[in-house]
Amino acid sequence: MKDIKIHVFVLTSFLAGALFLNASAQTSGSTTSTSSRQASSTQAATTTDTQAERAALEAQLSDLENQIEQQQSQIDQYQKQGKTLSGEIKLLNTKISQINTQIKAVNLKLTQLNSDIQDTQTQIGQTEDQINVNKDALSTAIRTIYESDNKNLLTILLANNSLSDFFTNIDNVVLVQSSMRDELDQIQKLRDQLVAQQQTLNSELTDTQNFKDIQTTQKAGLQQTQTQKSTLLQQTKGQEAAYQKLLTKTQETAAQIRSRIFQLLGGGQLTFAQAYQYAKVAEGATGVRAAFLLAILDRESALGQNVGKCSYTTAMNPTRDVPIFLQLLKSLNIDPASQAAYVSCPNQHGTYGGAMGPAQFIPSTWNLYAAEISQVTGDKPANPWNNSDAFVATGLYIKDMETSQSCASYSQQIPSQSQDLLERCAAAKYYAGNNWYTYRFWYGQPVVNRANQFQQDINLLNSQGN
Repeated sequence: MKDIKIHVFVLTSFLAGALFLNASAQTSGSTTSTSSRQASSTQAATTTDTQAERAALEAQLSDLENQIEQQQSQIDQYQKQGKTLSGEIKLLNTKISQINTQIKAVNLKLTQLNSDIQDTQTQIGQTEDQINVNKDALSTAIRTIYESDNKNLLTILLANNSLSDFFTNIDNVVLVQSSMRDELDQIQKLRDQLVAQQQTLNSELTDTQNFKDIQTTQKAGLQQTQTQKSTLLQQTKGQEAAYQKLLTKTQETAAQIRSRIFQLLGGGQLTFAQAYQYAKVAEGATGVRAAFLLAILDRESALGQNVGKCSYTTAMNPTRDVPIFLQLLKSLNIDPASQAAYVSCPNQHGTYGGAMGPAQFIPSTWNLYAAEISQVTGDKPANPWNNSDAFVATGLYIKDMETSQSCASYSQQIPSQSQDLLERCAAAKYYAGNNWYTYRFWYGQPVVNRANQFQQDINLLNSQGN
């Protein structure tokens, strides 16, 4: 008899909680439904406006990118022509026009990113509010059930009109609690997704701002060069023969090219001759042209990347990379606390760094290529701080990028420029991964241009048997 009374008491306690929740819902329902409809209507209008603005920005950006592509075609045509003073001025004018267009496109991209970040922050705030509301409701339900335990049995029984109502309300309590917990879990997952999206957008904003700064610098350099060329025209009084003589004097010899200092992406420097030897080995193993590898690993290709020196404890992804990194250091007999184990730093928005050595590979990516690197260089284990291993690793990685379906398809958009487009895509993938298409002009094309300049140097060395 005592057990029966206890069971009835527990059930009636649940009933009291259900009645409270139902009453609360009825009281607040009419108040919140109107405001919810108003909020939904406002949010829908805002979303429509945002989508329209985004579509307009995308259309403008697409138009500017088409202009950049056309200007690049003009530049390529000028570069294939013989060196003349007037031709050089035309080339520089086209380059300046292209950079002006690129700066406009970058500014547009910054506007788009700022809008996206604000939108994401608003969504995060709304989700946090929903989480708090559901937490409060769940807390109220638990507190009500607890308080009902302290009511006497007679009061609880009198609160029900029938036994059927009694059990129906028990089911309601269970369903409400279960639904609230599921909803709370779902909202928490959504918030995590939004935070991750905001981090991605912040990283893109940092990269784009760096590109804008670099392009502004390039524009100033080109304008200065154009001024120098215009002055040269005046000095030579338009005589092409005089210009050709001066041009010959300014061209580097093979010896000067070999001794030129080549600064590596991840720090350190070599002579150009040494860097070219490493690149040739990688080219032989992977098929990626040496000049392109040199351009990828050139310090000028950093484009704002944080290639500073930080401890892995503050810079590296703790789950994806740290275990692999520590195992690698152990196999190389490198003290994790030493400066020899320093890696790239995270950026100002908290995006992980952790890239290693001249080629700036993160440990998880290096681990994918370690065995293949060892087969080429004979180094076991492969060492990301070793120049030979770093060049081969870059070649293997770029080879995978060049043979990807996306790069293969992109290279056929202009069949006459397929090699340049293939390398543009691969370079952008090297820098931005799956977001490569956004960076094909800002990172990919400058790398290809630099590779073509290196190719001229290599051709001169090879022509003289070097």
